[in-house]
Amino acid sequence: MSVALPTDRTKPAIDLSQQTILLYGSPKIGKSSLASRFPEALFFECEPGLNQLEVFKIPTYTWEDFLAACKLVSAGNHRFKTIVIDTVDNAFKYCSDHVCGKNSIEYEGDMAHGKGWALVKNEWHRVLTRLASLPYGLILISHAQDKTVETRTGQYTKTQPSLPDRARSVVLGLVDMILFCDATARKDAAGNLTVERVIRTKPHPTYEAGDRTGRLPEQLPLDFNAFAACFAGGTAALPTAAPGVRPGTGPASGNSNPPGSTPNGKVKS
Repeated sequence: MSVALPTDRTKPAIDLSQQTILLYGSPKIGKSSLASRFPEALFFECEPGLNQLEVFKIPTYTWEDFLAACKLVSAGNHRFKTIVIDTVDNAFKYCSDHVCGKNSIEYEGDMAHGKGWALVKNEWHRVLTRLASLPYGLILISHAQDKTVETRTGQYTKTQPSLPDRARSVVLGLVDMILFCDATARKDAAGNLTVERVIRTKPHPTYEAGDRTGRLPEQLPLDFNAFAACFAGGTAALPTAAPGVRPGTGPASGNSNPPGSTPNGKVKS
C-alpha cells in the first residue's frame, strides 16, 4: 500500500458497529446480555456462560482456535458487524499458554531478561490491534476486581477490569469506551430499597471508566435501548443516586459487597 499525505480530515465514527468497547463488571450483572444486543454480534466464546442467550458464537478455548476465528472474520463475506470477546481475560490466558508452549516453558518468567513477558505482550498486541482495525465493532468483556491504591496521604479502593496489567495496558490503549456495569441502591417513594443496574462511563476515583466519544452521560441504565439512544444523541443524565449512596457502592447481582470488598479480596497496587 502506498503512503500519501491526507487531503481531508477524518470524521468521528457515529455507528455503534464501529466502536471498540471494554465492558466489565461483576458476574451475572448482564454484560453478555448487553453485548448480544449490538448490531449483528458474533461471540468468541472464551469461557462458558452463554447458554441462556440466543447468540451466534464460535467456541475459542485455545489460542489456535481464537486465531482461526479471527481469520474467518477478517476474510469478510459474512453478516456480522460486531465481534464480542467473552471474556478477554481468558483470551489473554490462552495467548500466554500458547506462547509458553511454543517456547517450551511453563511460565512467562521462565525466560531470561523478561523475554517471555515481552513475547506474550507482543502476540497479544499484534492480534488485538488487528481485530480493532477491522471494519467491525469490537467488544471486550472482562470481570471486575478491586485494587487498593496507596498514595502519600493514605489509600483507597478502585474497581477496575480484572485483566493482568500487561494485558490491560494494551486493551486500554485500543478502546473508545470503558464501561463499568454496576448496581446502585435507591429508595423508592414508599421507602423500599431497590437495586438498579447501571453503566458508568466517566472517570472516577473509585472505579475505572471512560468515554472517548463524549456522547454518553455519566450514568445510564444497563439496557441496550437506553445505551443506543444516548449514543445517538439523547444524552440526558439520569437522576443522581440517593443521598448517602456513593457511586460504585451498590450491591451487584445480589452481592451485598461494595466495591473494595469483593469475595476475591483486594489487590495491592
